[in-house]
Amino acid sequence: MTVVISLRKTNKSFNKIIGDGKRFIGYDIIKRLKRNNQNNILAKLEASVHKSDKIRGKLFEIWEDTFSWKHCYGNDFIIQKLEYMHNNPCRGKWNLAPSAIEYQHSSANFYLTGKRGIYEVLHYLRLEDIDLTKPDSS
Repeated sequence: MTVVISLRKTNKSFNKIIGDGKRFIGYDIIKRLKRNNQNNILAKLEASVHKSDKIRGKLFEIWEDTFSWKHCYGNDFIIQKLEYMHNNPCRGKWNLAPSAIEYQHSSANFYLTGKRGIYEVLHYLRLEDIDLTKPDSS
């Protein structure tokens, strides 16, 4: 999965923020799988837990052990990453849709037509670092 994330000024490390997000999303995934009686998927996720993690009480393995991130310093780099994100599901081993605009989990439709898909998207040009330590001036 590839996403563009903008972090507001914070004292938390990027790894801590991502870890917290993965934990929150993971609990929700498990809750939904249980609610929908997706026991076959739950069994696979349970079987994926490393022995050392089971000893510590971990029940399910949802995420890969690592992730890589790139600091996006400028718009050209962000556009390059957005194009990769939009086109990747439509080619190679994935081939999930005939075009990026037709892949329902992509922000491509928003960027190319301005229409909202199933997820709300905030345009990357609006993603700016906001200092939350200062009172709002509005």
